[in-house]
Amino acid sequence: MTTLLTLLTVDPANQTQLLELLRASTETVVRALDGWISTNLIVSADRTRVVIHSQWRDASCIEAMRRDPRMVEYFPRIGALAAFESIVGAVAYAA
Repeated sequence: MTTLLTLLTVDPANQTQLLELLRASTETVVRALDGWISTNLIVSADRTRVVIHSQWRDASCIEAMRRDPRMVEYFPRIGALAAFESIVGAVAYAA
């Protein structure tokens, strides 16, 4: 299993709109993609950050998601609301 973590920095006034957009992309596109396992959206108490924690079968499935035309349509809309960066890795420890 491969984990994709995306940290989004957002103006608190836009957090609700960002969450709705992330939920929509997950429910309409991501969950139908090959290799997707799960997605969690985590919000900071101050409403300035959102973390997307998603799990995939392997890194090639993440790359395929990033190239999927349906997802490519979402990226500018997300970028208009928040700055973001992602890392791909594996869980090294869980308790």
